[in-house]
Amino acid sequence: MSRQLPVAGPAEVRAAAVRDLRADRSAVAGLIFVNGLASAAGLVGPWLLGRIIDTIQTRSGSGDVLSTVDRLAFGALVFTVVQTVLTWWALKIGYRFGERTAARVRERFLQRTLTLPARSADQLPTGDLIARGSTDASRVALTLRSAVPEVLVAIVHALFLIVAVLVLDLRLGLCGLVCLIGVGAAVRWYLRRARPAYLAVAAAGAELADVVASTAKGARTVQLLGLEDRRTEATETAIARARSAFLGALWLRTVLFPWSEVSLGLPVAGVLLVGGGLYLNGSVSLGVVVTATVYLRQLVGPLDTLMLWIEQLQGAGASYARVEGLADVPAEETEPDVAAGPTGDRIQVENAYYSYTGARDVLRDINLLVQPGERLAIVGTSGAGKSTLARLLAGLDRPHTGSVTIGGTPVADLPPDHLREHVVLITQDHHVFHDTVRDNLLIARPNATDQELHAALDAVGAPWLADLPHGLDTELGTDFTLDGAGAQQLSLARVVLADPHTLILDEATAQLDPRTARRTEQSLAAVLRGRTVIAIAHRLQTAHDADRIAVMEAGKLVELGTHTELVTAGHTYGKLWHSWHGGPSNPEPT
Repeated sequence: MSRQLPVAGPAEVRAAAVRDLRADRSAVAGLIFVNGLASAAGLVGPWLLGRIIDTIQTRSGSGDVLSTVDRLAFGALVFTVVQTVLTWWALKIGYRFGERTAARVRERFLQRTLTLPARSADQLPTGDLIARGSTDASRVALTLRSAVPEVLVAIVHALFLIVAVLVLDLRLGLCGLVCLIGVGAAVRWYLRRARPAYLAVAAAGAELADVVASTAKGARTVQLLGLEDRRTEATETAIARARSAFLGALWLRTVLFPWSEVSLGLPVAGVLLVGGGLYLNGSVSLGVVVTATVYLRQLVGPLDTLMLWIEQLQGAGASYARVEGLADVPAEETEPDVAAGPTGDRIQVENAYYSYTGARDVLRDINLLVQPGERLAIVGTSGAGKSTLARLLAGLDRPHTGSVTIGGTPVADLPPDHLREHVVLITQDHHVFHDTVRDNLLIARPNATDQELHAALDAVGAPWLADLPHGLDTELGTDFTLDGAGAQQLSLARVVLADPHTLILDEATAQLDPRTARRTEQSLAAVLRGRTVIAIAHRLQTAHDADRIAVMEAGKLVELGTHTELVTAGHTYGKLWHSWHGGPSNPEPT
């Protein structure tokens, strides 16, 4: 069973967020500075409004009261325009910062995914990994684009307003802050419950994606074995868990928002009541009460923005923890120094035992020597251990007992870039990138010429090469679509370009029709002459052409020899050959 991907803890998420902020510290500083200016400009308007009220109240009989009010009103208009422009500038800086940071988060996730150890990557749940790279990464990117600038603008604006009302009149300011206790209590209650709730939502969504992906991938097997009801039940169970988790998070929001909406109106009501009493006692002027009321009314805007983003940030925080959690995937065990590299190309397996779970060995006492330039076919019934042995030979897995070496060096100890210079494993799984044919091939050898790319495609007998509308510049998936056979031939062409000295084919031509598969294998044989080729053969004709044949049965190597020797012996391989060939006991094909 695949293990669950780790989730970063709060400390790790905070550390990652700090690193992202530091990476673009000039934009963060500019955002705070410009927004500070905008908030300061926004305080002038309400203060001038208070002055207007006091001027009208105290100088109502004066002749120049109208001109004074006009000047104060014009000043309020100017500062309102200044605030608007500065706020727009601050948001522009913030959105650009968010786009750059979102790109860094995506690139970091992709880099971590691509550098996962092969053995670890194979055991990871595909649906969870896809959900983290798509849904979670997109949510983090959206939050960085929008939340960071809007939240910073709201925080700075709120702080300026709180300080302004305290400076204006300490009593009214304290009254307003006391009335905000309800908001603080609601937020504290919500935050204590939000992280596990949103992590549960993300985990349930990943589980659902994994179930759907695995069901779609194994659709043929599901239909063949009549497992539709079981897969439907598994899908409905995953949907029910996702729904339950989502409703749990929704319930938190239904408590937070109504309570906060009521609480946000209390400061204005409290200041009006207290301020009215102080004004009747002659302790403050009417203008001060109005200014404080306007400040606290303006405070509702940034606080409301913060409340909305607090809810969004919990979901984004859970997604951020899942994206950053990829860094906690255990690395490979410490490897010995293999800087010198293998001394030669000989592959040797000695007394190798291997188990996926530790409970039962799927390979037992394997001893095998593959000489440089040899063509070895590995045959056996389904579940005999052929593909598992191929993984050990390719360094993707390590035997828990015994050794698998190349040139005297354990294959699994070679660094990935060094390993691929010696051994390449190619399976029937393949991938075509939505890019040009040229770029799809240059993955294997970035400095290859167009002539070499054409030669590689010709080597694997790709008939579709002549049909490409724009040659090597044809966009696959847009200008031209490859079928399964074409995609597999493209994958084989990459191997030709990589030019390793040992090539392991794990049923690499399984999706080709017999004639095309035969032509492709013959083309590969011509290109790879003089190199070691180990083929997991599901067609015995492939085994017939090999120098030697290794026969696997129930995790053990039971026969090893040439085609003629094994057919003549009449044991496991001989029986397979006669059953497949359907002819007389003749070691040579008709």
